This record gives sequence, C-alpha cells and structure tokens, in this order.
Amino acid sequence: MIKKWTFLTSVMALLLILTGCEPLLVLDPKGPQAERQASDIMLSIGIMAVIVIVVMVMLGYILIKYRASKQSEDYEPPHLEGNKWVEAICVGIPVLIVAYLSFVSVQSNYIVESAPEGYEEQEPLVIYASSSNWKWHFSYPEQGVETVNYLYIPTDRPIEFKLYSYGPITSFWIPQLGGQKYAMSDMVTTLHLAADSPGEFMGRNANFSGKGFAENTFNVTAMSQDDFDEWVDEVHETAEPLTESEFQQLLEPGHLGQMTFTGTHLEFSPAPEHNHGTNTDSDTNAESEDHSSHHEHHSTDESEHTDHSGH
Repeated sequence: MIKKWTFLTSVMALLLILTGCEPLLVLDPKGPQAERQASDIMLSIGIMAVIVIVVMVMLGYILIKYRASKQSEDYEPPHLEGNKWVEAICVGIPVLIVAYLSFVSVQSNYIVESAPEGYEEQEPLVIYASSSNWKWHFSYPEQGVETVNYLYIPTDRPIEFKLYSYGPITSFWIPQLGGQKYAMSDMVTTLHLAADSPGEFMGRNANFSGKGFAENTFNVTAMSQDDFDEWVDEVHETAEPLTESEFQQLLEPGHLGQMTFTGTHLEFSPAPEHNHGTNTDSDTNAESEDHSSHHEHHSTDESEHTDHSGH
C-alpha cells in the first residue's frame, strides 16, 4: 500500500512539474526552414515510437505465451541452421527505415540550404554575423547599421546571413527560425532564414568556444518591414558611429550588453573573401589575372626563344 501511494505521488508530482515546462524551441517553429526541420524531427520520433511499441508488444506476447513449456524435462529442441524469412525481416526492415530517413534528410538538407520556400522571388536582407569571444556582431551593410548581441529582422522577407568568426569556430543558431551553421575565421558561410510572424526569439552559439560559451547568446526581434525601417532611421538619428579603435576593443574577450552603432566594421575590417560553396567575383577576377599573367609570361618566353634562334 505504501509503495502504491509513493508511486502515485511521484506520478502526480511529475505531471505538475511538466505542466510548467515550455515547449521545445525546435518544435515551435516560426519560419519555413524551422518548420521543415521540426517535421523531420517529428517523423523520426514517430518511426522510432512505432518500432519501440511493436517490439514491446512482441516481447510481452512472447513472455506470456512461452512462459512455461509442456515438453518433458529431458526434451532437446532440434538443431536449426536458420530461417531465411526471419533473417530477411530482421535485416530488411532496418535497411528500409535507414534508406527512407536518409532520403528525407538529403531532401530536407537541399531545401534548408536554399532560399526559404515562398520567398524565392524576394530580395533578401543581407546581414553579416560575426562572432568574437564571447559576443555576436551584426552588420547591416545596406542600412549602414551595426549591433552587438541583438538582432532586428523584418518578417515575411528572406534573410541571408554571412557568417564568420574573429576567434574560434562558433555556431550560429536561432532554434525557432532554422538550424545551426558554423562560423569560421578564414571563410564565409551562408545561412538562409525567414520569420513568418513577429516575435522575440533566442539565438546562441551552439559550439563550445571557451569559458564564456554559456553566455554567448543574443536576442532576435522579428517585426514588420515598416517597423524595421523606422528602427533603422532611429539608429541613424541617435547612435554613434563605429570606429576602428572601438571595434578592436569590442573584439577583446569578455561579455557585453547590447550595443548599437551607425556604420559597420566591414568598411575597415572586411569579411574573409572566400565564400563557402560559392564562386565570388573576386575569385574569378583573380583566376583571370593569373591566367593572363601566365599567358603573357609564356608569350615572352617564346619571343626570347625566337630571338636567340635568329641570332
């Protein structure tokens, strides 16, 4: 009786505690990229739940049905080499499950790596998101604005993040808008996101990067395009310009609150030239110049060789 009441009390206490829990952020999507990933997570959970339920039902059935034997004590079962149907089921079903999940994962990866669904024809807002120990710097080159540890974005418009780092490798992640992507010091990675509705979201560094990693977070506010434009105008009226010396101080290890500047550090400290997965104009021009230089050098060598032969 005591055990029964202890068990019931524990269950009731657990239910009361769980009722106060907020939903998992990755399962509360606010954008098309996050919705796709949430659906994949739920699909995986559903498949695993079916497998667990089927296995537990079979286990219970076998334990009950074969809990005792009607054979004599000296009975010896016949030697069996195997059963092709049992082996086919045990091997075939896991192979089919893994193949299906692999197909879904690859398809979803191509979807989330491209422009958000429904926003393909719109011009994206480009934001350079760079990290340092242990801060996030957000540069809006089109608007001439830079923020530290907070991000304002318009809703119903694609956002194209250019990610890189001024320190160790970090991972840019806004769970309710999409998956994480790494930011590195010698290259720029691109992340496509969009917010379908206004609200405030949590963003953070999802990759361990030292003792200040736990507080390496930032706030995200999604608002209408009109409100976003008003915010940009307000920044230009009230904020101080960002200087190179002040930016160098911001890069020093430590934690800071939210800060706002006019201008961006891209003017005196540009992002790395190499873009992961893309072929930039600068790379193409460099290759053309190298090719031209090589061609001129080769022509000069031929001319010299001709002169020497004539002589």
